[in-house]
Amino acid sequence: MDRSGIGIGSTSLILIFIVLCLALFAFISYTSAENDMALAQAEAALIKGYYEADALSERVAAGILAAETIPTSLFGVEITSQWDASEAAQTAEFYSTVSDRKELHAKIAIYDDGYEVLAWRMRDTEEWRPDTNRPVWPGE
Repeated sequence: MDRSGIGIGSTSLILIFIVLCLALFAFISYTSAENDMALAQAEAALIKGYYEADALSERVAAGILAAETIPTSLFGVEITSQWDASEAAQTAEFYSTVSDRKELHAKIAIYDDGYEVLAWRMRDTEEWRPDTNRPVWPGE
């Protein structure tokens, strides 16, 4: 008996290989989508925290402007004030929490007719420390 062509065994191997490839691609797509979703949720939480801190800082700045003297605390936010000779005005500085590792730093100069924003930026609350515990190849 002469068998010519592709047998059932080789067809089954090709089909199994294709199914394994499709399963692998499905797994990779799923993990990629899951990681993208986690990153998007973390970014959304950071943006939400920023806008909440921004709104609170705006309320604090308006409260400082409405007060006779600069208070030491307003809406639960600590305020430090000092005279700034370069601006020829009283300045107020305060921080609003954005997340567990970031805060919104605001510094305003207060004049008779309003205030000017000197600093309004998000910054890290933790000090950066490089990772030094990994062994480095010293060479030959």
